[in-house]
Amino acid sequence: MTTLVFGHKSPDTDSTGSPILWSWYLNEVKGEQAEPVLLGEPNTEAAFMLQRWDLPKPRIIDDVEADTPVVIVDTNNPAELPASVNGADIRAIIDHHKLVGGLETKGPIDITVRPLACTATIMVDLMGDDAAKLPDAIKGAALTCILSDTLEFRSPTTTPHDREVAEKLAAELGLDVSAYAADMFAAKSDVSSFSDAELIRMDSKEYEVDGTKFRVSVLETTAPGVVLDRKASLAGSMVDVAKEDGVDQVLLFVVDILNEEATLLVPNDLVKSVAEKSFGASVNGDAVVLPGIMSRKKQIIPNLKV
Repeated sequence: MTTLVFGHKSPDTDSTGSPILWSWYLNEVKGEQAEPVLLGEPNTEAAFMLQRWDLPKPRIIDDVEADTPVVIVDTNNPAELPASVNGADIRAIIDHHKLVGGLETKGPIDITVRPLACTATIMVDLMGDDAAKLPDAIKGAALTCILSDTLEFRSPTTTPHDREVAEKLAAELGLDVSAYAADMFAAKSDVSSFSDAELIRMDSKEYEVDGTKFRVSVLETTAPGVVLDRKASLAGSMVDVAKEDGVDQVLLFVVDILNEEATLLVPNDLVKSVAEKSFGASVNGDAVVLPGIMSRKKQIIPNLKV
């Protein structure tokens, strides 16, 4: 039976590229049938990666059937996975996030969770000498994942090893890292065709803090003004998205990649209080700039207070 390899819902670049990377390894090196799949439409940067490296877009699935062999990458959170995931035959987990709990397996499995910025970095390490066999398209996907998750080494999640692996891949591909990253971020910043609700859900995860359920959304861009010009309509859509998704509040952070800061939209007193308690911010108006805030995983989620 074919093993399905997938990441989290609202797939970003790492959750699109890493399933492709690991499926190649299982198929070509381990001799196991594997297929990368997605749990939703990839974001604009991930779509750029697929086009740039002429990689077919993995098919999108809504759920998994009982006993289907699966490998979970770039998450271990059941809330970000198919509803029936615990009925599947989970064979492995490869991730770089904190352990959440709630996944059940049918037996002992291989779990690799490392404090690196990107799942693709971990995968290249796990492949060892076999990584030399990677075709250029798969190397390109791995490089794109690492540059995305590290924001071209600007994110505080970046480790020297992530940078080392990325620079090695870029050298082997004959690419200039800064020029390639600029093309990636330009693709990520082109959000003109997306509705407000689509923007809110594009890179979004659910977290509960002291009994309050949040959808924490991050938009990473080199053109924050394009998004912030839509503040009023986004604020209205945040109410609708929260209601539809069963959360108490949406928190929307617009991350300015080049200036290394985030702007948090402040539509009401709850978000104002969160901003002040979590980040020591002084809030006046419908948005607040948070200097140096770049990472949801390392800087936003751990600091959230209500």
